Parts: sequence; structure tokens; C-alpha cells
Amino acid sequence: MIRRVASLLVINLLVFVVAAEVIAAAVFGYQTGWLYYVDPYRPQIALVPEPAGGRVTTAALHPYFGPTHQPGIPFDLPPALRPPAPPNEPRAAATNNFGFTATHDYPVPRANAKQLLVGIFGGSVAAWFCEVGTERLVGRLSALPAYQGRDIVPLCFAHEGYKQPQQLLILSYFLSIGQELDLAINIDGFNEVALSPLNDARGSDISMPSAMHMDPLVTLLDQSSMSGDKVEALARIQGYRRRLNAAAVRANGAWSAALYFVFSRMHSVLDRQYQNEVRRFDALPAGSGTSLIRVTPTVRARDGAALQQDIAAGWMRASLLMRDMLAAGGARYVHLLQPNQYFTSRAFAPGEADVALTAASPFKPGAEQGYPELERVVASGAFTKAGVTFVDGVHLFDAERAPVYIDNCCHYTRRGYEMLADAIGAALR
Repeated sequence: MIRRVASLLVINLLVFVVAAEVIAAAVFGYQTGWLYYVDPYRPQIALVPEPAGGRVTTAALHPYFGPTHQPGIPFDLPPALRPPAPPNEPRAAATNNFGFTATHDYPVPRANAKQLLVGIFGGSVAAWFCEVGTERLVGRLSALPAYQGRDIVPLCFAHEGYKQPQQLLILSYFLSIGQELDLAINIDGFNEVALSPLNDARGSDISMPSAMHMDPLVTLLDQSSMSGDKVEALARIQGYRRRLNAAAVRANGAWSAALYFVFSRMHSVLDRQYQNEVRRFDALPAGSGTSLIRVTPTVRARDGAALQQDIAAGWMRASLLMRDMLAAGGARYVHLLQPNQYFTSRAFAPGEADVALTAASPFKPGAEQGYPELERVVASGAFTKAGVTFVDGVHLFDAERAPVYIDNCCHYTRRGYEMLADAIGAALR
């Protein structure tokens, strides 16, 4: 009798496991159009970077640039974006003496007349482009008659959260300390319209560095502003981050579609809790102390329409000033308005919208309201009249059938970054 009951339990368990696997594989196939067990199409969930070496944070506060990274921090790309490489080969890219991801410290001296020094500016999309898209860009530039036979050296001056006038200030600083450039590429637009309204809502001027990135650093640096609620929220964020990454590692390593389904759903739940806690931390008022770090408050009141108009106008002015500074030294300037998923006519690939879109995104309202203003500035012809090589990338992904978005912020798959590189090469042609 006991043996019979045990046999029935084993059989029922096997039937359940097989049924769960078949259903999970079918759901995955329906959402993506791919078979889960084929390695090239197996999804990889990006990990949330965790501070290394027992640090509270790997970020730092630069007196000219705003938030930056501490030196020597490895640049950790999501697994899906990492290039094929021997498993034991270490990644060379880490943050340099200025906190930018690079294989050498800045300024980089010109080694010979054949070198073509290419600076890349912008926010996190540009920073990821430095790691994912520059190989493709170098290939495109090398094929152009003007750059054939040149030793093309990409230099990354991009950092997550950067928005104008940070790109302008960084360019002027490095030119002032002797960094030569032959070509500068500015990939931006999203952070300007998505992050500047968050500044305005918190009473910080839209020209200031992103409050979302500044405020946590100010809180950490100024002990008097670290309230008890903020300390507790910071501890919860750390706990959620560890559990979130543990779920991502298990999902990425799952050999079974059913296991991937379970761990990916667990990751989605934890990600919502993590993001909610981050937003709660950002919204908490500081303590009663007065911070020594001065961030300029709003210089004038702006209603909805005036806010986005001022953001677009400031974006344009900063870009034209970058062009003027570079032209004075004989360098060329390319400005690319980056595409995004919240202002697009793109038909998403199967399953892509689930990854790319969320109604709770703090960036969605700014992108939806701000991109029309950016496009109006572009349509005015101001960039063309000033001699800027401008690439309007808003509809760059519209005809692409493969997935191009890797998360619900603004970042792309490898294919997306390749398309950016192709568009820049075509503009320079």
C-alpha cells in the first residue's frame, strides 16, 4: 500500500514537472517567437550593480561634473551585451582617474599624426555605447575616405544621468587641460527631457545635474541630512538589490523553461519592490541640517509648456556651444538625438514591450512631453544653420524587427547600439 501511494506520488510529480515545462516553454515561445533551449535566444536578465569592496557606494561627487564614479570600478555590462570572449579573460574596461570607463587615464596625449581621437559624450546610453557600439563605429569610420588609414581611438566622456550642460562643461574642461579631439559624438536628448522635470519638481534648477543622481550622494556626504527614515530605506534598498540579483543569476542559469519562468517572475516582483523603495528613498525629506553642497534652486517658475520649451532651448544652446568649441580647434561634431520607447511609432518585437515599457517609469512623462519640443527645435533648422552634423534618431528603430530595448529605462540591445553606430557613420559619410 505504501509502495503504491509512493508510486502514485512520483508519477503525479513527474507529470506535473513535464506539464509545467511544456507550458513554460510554450509561453516563452509565444512571447518571443523563439525556442527557450536554443542558447543564442535565451534571455539574460541584467544585474543591478552592487558596490564592491565593502563601499557604501562606488559613486563620487566631482566639483565640475557632478556625480561620477570612483577610480578603478569595473564596468559591468549585462550578460546579453557582453562580446564573445574566453571565459577566463578579464574585462579591461574600468573607471579611470576621472571616473569614466576607459582603458587609460585622461588626458590622452596624441601618439602620432595618424591617430583620430574620438570623444563620446552623453548619459548612460552613450556610456554603454562606448562599450558596445564603438567597435562597429570604428569599422564604419575606417571605411570612410576621410578616415582611411587612421588609427581611431574612442575616448569615453559619458556617465549615467548626465544631461546638458554637463556634456558642454566636460568638453570645455578637457579641452582646457589639453585633451585633443578630432571628432566628438554627443548622444543625448532622453536624459534632458526625462530628468530635468524631476529637478524642477524638487526645486532644483533644470540646468543642475540630475537630482535623482545628486540627492543620494548629498545625503551620504552630509550626515546631518541623513534622517532615520533614510537610513532604514537605504538598508531595505540594499536587501532588495541582493535578492533581485540572486533571482537574476538563477534565471540566467536556468536550464529549464519552467525554472526560468519561476525565477524571472520572482525577479519582476522584486524589481517592482526595489524600484518602489528607490523612489521612496528619493522622495524622503532630508534631516534638519543644512547641506554644505550647494545646488542652485529653480531660477524661475515654469508651467508645463514653458518647462519643456526651456529644456529644449537649453539642450540646443549647449550643443551649439560644443560645436563652436570643437570647430575652433578644427574638430568635427556629431549630435545624435537618441531614440526611446516612450516616444516612438515603433512596432515592438514579440515580448519586447514587456521588457521596454512600464507605466510606473519616472522617465515616461518627461519623454512623452519633452520629445515633441526637441523635435520642434530640430525642425527649426537651428542645428543645420550652425553647421552641426545632426542625426535625428527618434525613428531610427522603427523598421527594425529584432528587439532593440533591453530595459524599461532607455537602454538598447547590441543590435540597437549597432544601429546607432551605423547612423553616425552614415551622417559622417
